[in-house]
Amino acid sequence: MPSKYLNPYTDFGFKKLFGEEASKDLLVDFLNQLLPPQHQVAELSFKNPEKMPGTAKERKAIFDIYCKNVNGEQFIVEMQKAKVKFFKDRSLFYSTFPIKNQAQKGGWSFKLLPVYIIAILDFVYDEQEEAAKFRRDVCLKDQDGDIFYDKLHFKFLQMPLFNKQAHELATHFDKWLYFLKNLENFDHIPAILNEPIFQKGFEIAELARLKTKQLNDYHQSSLDYWEMKNVRDASFEDGFLAGIRIAKEKTLTESGGERSEAIAKMMLAEGEPLDKIIKYTQLSAEQIKALG
Repeated sequence: MPSKYLNPYTDFGFKKLFGEEASKDLLVDFLNQLLPPQHQVAELSFKNPEKMPGTAKERKAIFDIYCKNVNGEQFIVEMQKAKVKFFKDRSLFYSTFPIKNQAQKGGWSFKLLPVYIIAILDFVYDEQEEAAKFRRDVCLKDQDGDIFYDKLHFKFLQMPLFNKQAHELATHFDKWLYFLKNLENFDHIPAILNEPIFQKGFEIAELARLKTKQLNDYHQSSLDYWEMKNVRDASFEDGFLAGIRIAKEKTLTESGGERSEAIAKMMLAEGEPLDKIIKYTQLSAEQIKALG
C-alpha cells in the first residue's frame, strides 16, 4: 500500500517539513525541544545553506538548513541519511562557517554569539553498542567536567536508537521523535499526535497535496535516499557493498527507469518487502518480480 505521507529522511521531505517559510513554526517548535531556556527561539530567519570558502583552496559546505534567531544565534540543522567517514570531524568543520561569519572588520572585540550544530542521524555512529546513546549534547568542558565555553554546541540524535511506542511517549520532544521516525508509515494521525503543531506537520507531509513537479521531485529524492542508504551504509558486508557501488556507478548514466530497476535490485537483495520497493522505485509489482 503506497504511503500517505512523505519520508522526512529524504532531502525533499526534510526541507518540506522544516526548511520553508510556511513550515518555519514546525522548525521553531522542534528546536525549542533541544535548546536550553536561555536560547529558546521565538522567531528565526533562513540563511543561504551554501557557504563558500574564504579562499579558492578551501572547501565549501552545503547545509540542509541554516538559520538564525532574532538574537543572532545561529543554527545548522542536518539530516544525515547514511554513515560517512569522519562524521565528528565533518560536524566540527561545519561549525567553523557560522563562527567565521561573525567576524567584523575594524576594531572587533572577538565577541561571538552562540552556534548550534544539530544532526538528526538515520544511522548509529557509536561503534561500541554498549556505549551508544540516542542523544548526545556536546559542548566544551574542562578536565573536571565543568563547562569551559557555552557558545558552541553539538546535538546528535541517533534515530535508530529511539524505539518508544505511542503509549511510552512522555514529553513533547518524544512526540517529535515519534512523528519523524514513523511519519511515512502512518495512514492517519494517531491520537497521541492529534494537536495543532503535528496536525500542520501531517498536512504539509501529505503526498496528495503535492503538485505534480513536487511529487516528481519527491520520488527522485526517495530514489536518491535509498541509493545512498545502500551504497554508503557501513553495516553491509564488504563484498555486497562493493557490488552496490558498481551498481551505483552504472545508474549514473542510465535513464530514470533503468535507475529505478537498479535500485529495486538492491532492495530485493536486501530482502525488503515488495510494497516498500514499489513505494521507493514507482515500479509495478510485476516489473519488480521480473527482476528477481
